[in-house]
Amino acid sequence: MPASSEFADFVTDCLAPLGPVRAKRMFGGHGIFYDDRMFGLIFDDTLYLRVDDGNRPDFEAADLPAFTYAQRGREVTLPYHEAPAEALDDPDTLLDWAREALAAALRSPLS
Repeated sequence: MPASSEFADFVTDCLAPLGPVRAKRMFGGHGIFYDDRMFGLIFDDTLYLRVDDGNRPDFEAADLPAFTYAQRGREVTLPYHEAPAEALDDPDTLLDWAREALAAALRSPLS
């Protein structure tokens, strides 16, 4: 199921304290961007945040699954993990997780 624009608007409103955050429709979902850096992904009204070696342990400790999809009969995993459910109920918690995701995005080379 595609991500709803209402959920994307909710997420970007919550992340507004980070600065110029925007949602861009892509592939049946939304990418969450800070300037030209994608640090979040919304699919099926679920928020996923960018991970790398710097923040992956936090996501794994919270048992948050990676974003995967099927392509040509195989499973593809992207460097995004589901945001904690409680973060969507607490803007300060969401901002903490999003800051780490943005830091991960900034550490990765632009593609």
